[in-house]
Amino acid sequence: MHHRPPYDTNANKKPTNVSVNGDLLRQAKSLKINLSQVLEQRLIEIVRDKQRELWLAENQKAMEDYNTYVQRNGVFSDGFKQF
Repeated sequence: MHHRPPYDTNANKKPTNVSVNGDLLRQAKSLKINLSQVLEQRLIEIVRDKQRELWLAENQKAMEDYNTYVQRNGVFSDGFKQF
């Protein structure tokens, strides 16, 4: 299943400054790790996870209410089951 990125993939790249452990940075450079690419990929994962957490928190009551309704009344297709 392919998910849409949680950001505008056409947005311009912006330079930024980050502070990183010096030895870790040295090792990453010696291994030719593209820091921008690694940071961007990890940020995508973190943003997606945080957005998912927020959505679940914001919608938890509605999901609980729906589950209660289904437990009491079943789902709309119960009368159509052929198995």
